[in-house]
Amino acid sequence: MSLDRRRFLASSFGLAITGPAAAQSYGQTFKVENDEGRPVANMRLPGEITGQIQELRGVTYVGPREAEVTLYEFFDYNCPWCRKAAADVTALAASDPALRIGLVHNPILSPMSAQAAKVSLAVQRKLGSAAAFAFYGQLLATKGQIDGLKALDIGAKAGVTRAELEQIADSDEVREAMRAHMNIAANLGLTATPSYVLGNTGVLGHPGVKSLAKMIGAMRRCDQIACG
Repeated sequence: MSLDRRRFLASSFGLAITGPAAAQSYGQTFKVENDEGRPVANMRLPGEITGQIQELRGVTYVGPREAEVTLYEFFDYNCPWCRKAAADVTALAASDPALRIGLVHNPILSPMSAQAAKVSLAVQRKLGSAAAFAFYGQLLATKGQIDGLKALDIGAKAGVTRAELEQIADSDEVREAMRAHMNIAANLGLTATPSYVLGNTGVLGHPGVKSLAKMIGAMRRCDQIACG
């Protein structure tokens, strides 16, 4: 049976974040700069929480499972900087095949963001990470505000009917997965979108593709986003 569209759209308003959302300062644990030479806010994160990211269901991964470094992006489909980030993250995936990238939903800006995230999780659940990674790039490349209907338009082009995507997106499994993603982000203090996690360091905001590449290189050399 086709899901009632109005109920699908309205259901996103019921999301809640639970757990101890830690208040984090926007300082610099490591002296790193963005692509324009300005300081990048970053902070140490508790390993007992960052270690839970890999246990989340619905994370979209690209790159080898045994990669030395994994870059996690926490993003919102209606964050303006996430559009630039999507292009840069896609470029990193293409230029650095040894890197593993994980996309984690943090739809904190609007109910429309939550609608789109649910469709994205439905694509990932039905078609796997490769299709979900392509969906992420395609949806963030579209103009205007992104909501559930726009996400369904893009998702249906992957070969799944809109009705099936709606049904999966409104499932308990998808709602629970999205709450878990948002809880991790809140408990890590990742209140900016996009934010990144490299090892046990959180990077707030998008520093640019060159800056990210430098941090990834430093992680490989010294297990920190900046070396000595």
